[in-house]
Amino acid sequence: MRTFFPSESCKESQLHALNPQSWLQVERGKLSKLTSSKFYSCSSSSSAESLIKVPEPPVLPFFKPVDYVEVLAQIHEELESCPPQERSNLYLLQFQVFRGLGEVKLMRRSLRSAWQKSSTVHEKLVFGAWLKYEKQREELISDLLATCGKCAEEFGPIDIVSQLHADLNSNSNETAIMNADCNLRNVIFRIGDEKIVCDRKKIAGLSAPFHAMLNGCFSESLCEIIDFSENNISPLGFKAISEFSVTGNLNEVSPNILLEILIFANKFCCERLKDACDRKLASLVSSVEDAVELMEFALQENSSVLAASCLRVFLHELPTCLNDDRVVEIFSHADKQKRIIMVGAASFSLYCLLSEVAMNLDPQSNKTACFLERLLRKEYDEAERLFEAALNAGHIYSVSGLARLGYIRGHRLWAYDRLSSVISSITPLGWMYQERSLYCEGINKYEDLEKATELDPTLTYPYMYRAASLMRRQNVQAALAEINRILGFKLALECLELRFCFYLALEDYQAALCDVQAILTLSPDYRMFEGRVAAYQLRTLVCACWELDNSRLLDAIV
Repeated sequence: MRTFFPSESCKESQLHALNPQSWLQVERGKLSKLTSSKFYSCSSSSSAESLIKVPEPPVLPFFKPVDYVEVLAQIHEELESCPPQERSNLYLLQFQVFRGLGEVKLMRRSLRSAWQKSSTVHEKLVFGAWLKYEKQREELISDLLATCGKCAEEFGPIDIVSQLHADLNSNSNETAIMNADCNLRNVIFRIGDEKIVCDRKKIAGLSAPFHAMLNGCFSESLCEIIDFSENNISPLGFKAISEFSVTGNLNEVSPNILLEILIFANKFCCERLKDACDRKLASLVSSVEDAVELMEFALQENSSVLAASCLRVFLHELPTCLNDDRVVEIFSHADKQKRIIMVGAASFSLYCLLSEVAMNLDPQSNKTACFLERLLRKEYDEAERLFEAALNAGHIYSVSGLARLGYIRGHRLWAYDRLSSVISSITPLGWMYQERSLYCEGINKYEDLEKATELDPTLTYPYMYRAASLMRRQNVQAALAEINRILGFKLALECLELRFCFYLALEDYQAALCDVQAILTLSPDYRMFEGRVAAYQLRTLVCACWELDNSRLLDAIV
């Protein structure tokens, strides 16, 4: 049960670290006895009550329009008339709408459509990685892979080279050379103490600068030996260049020499050579270490194929690669030109994905703020500016963020009035009443929560708040009935956790065990009590209590 803005009661409970064994008391077979009302004694009642505090609902980082039907209809209309290259972004918007609704299957269907309708290999890489991330690192199903041809290999050794096409005019220089009157068939390039004999016509065909140097009005056109020692190319590197000028291939060249050649090719505008080197290097990228090292060269030398291959590795390793500061630095420091080299026109899609992954890892981290989020880092002025901008652009849900900020600054009545203004100006939705309930008390709070449930029965906070209030008043059956209302149609982890706490307070260990096992089934790594205790640890403790309780019952029967 985590929240962007914890309530005061929630903050209070965070001051004391939770020690489950202090109230389960499994050591030495000592279990606290229940009173007739099935609650703990006075000495332990405060501990039990601390377990059933309900944090405020989070401000969700989702796209939540006021009228989902209107937005989805508009997206469908635009999909039917837009150019093919714009469809993937529309499917991404559709995905965000379904995400706000919590429709996981529809979300994945939208991502699948975005992948299938991608017009570039960069989009295929991003949406393919997003699909895999949404499936929690499971392998994509075979029929989904089959729909994308060679892109189906992108989570194995993808052949980026075959999917990115260079726009080369490789014959123009050679045609000019064939018509030129060349007096010298060969030319010798001296690098240090070594001399490399090259075919003058072939070397001149590598680029316009070489053609002008060897066949134009420059003095080198009359020289048999040209000193190239000051051009940052080794003899091995130039021998590979000479061989390429004849065969058109770079064979048996080490990565370090390839990097030399890439820089050289960029300097002398040898587009065919650069493209071949770019693709050769791209085929060698197989690990995050390779990708980190080579991405720098790719961005410096404008090598789009190599950059795409490095990007593929980063995306394949999500989310773990975002724990590497070097990877985060590459993404966060990339300016517009570098983003074009790295991800082409799919920059927006890429950073949407990175923002989501980073927020799931740690919403308050620097890397998350780097990609998207500022609110959690207490940068309230910047957060207010962004929420205001979103609200003015028509995103009504952003009023929630403004209200939370107002409350943090001590303006509770202002927050209440801001929500009331929205409720009275448009057709109200459940989340509006839920949000306003945070800024009032007593009967007004209950009325808002009841209205929230009436308008949107899927909101979990109203059920949890009502159930916890009933439990504190020792109205056990009513509390369980209230939380069971939502669990009857929505297996929300936070609701299961709250009911688990109820059963612990009642010392109904069998029912508590059932709930914690359901939690582990839905989310094996789930941490309870605001992330302080792993669910599997609580399961172990509850099992011990239940076994001890059963053994005492058996002893009594015997």
